[in-house]
Amino acid sequence: MTAELRTIHCDRFIAHPPRAVWRALTDPELHARWWAAGDVRAEVGHRFTLDMGQWGHQECEVLAVEPERLLRYSFAPGSLDTTITWRLEAEGTGTRLFLDHAGFDLDSPLGKAAFEGMGHGWPGPLGRIEPALDTAGE
Repeated sequence: MTAELRTIHCDRFIAHPPRAVWRALTDPELHARWWAAGDVRAEVGHRFTLDMGQWGHQECEVLAVEPERLLRYSFAPGSLDTTITWRLEAEGTGTRLFLDHAGFDLDSPLGKAAFEGMGHGWPGPLGRIEPALDTAGE
């Protein structure tokens, strides 16, 4: 028996250069302004937690880093066992930010609920990146 796995795909244009968007993804203070508090850092092997409020603290581990281009980390190993990948592409004077949140097990009640909730939920935090950068002077 094999589990059915699914991925959430999002992309958003952000009117800031890749270096600024990279900072939003990797600077803990700025990251907390638009999504979740945690000691995120662009260093392969770095382990950190994200404070997801009512969903608790979620463990993460950085899996891949290409500065200003790609950041991938595991998210909630042992429960959701998913992977979040951020990919940045320069577009005009801004950045096209792609998000793939992969590995949801739709055969699991938790996996299915998370996939449905996060699929609808991701646009919220993504929409807060640009305002966070605006107020940070980026």
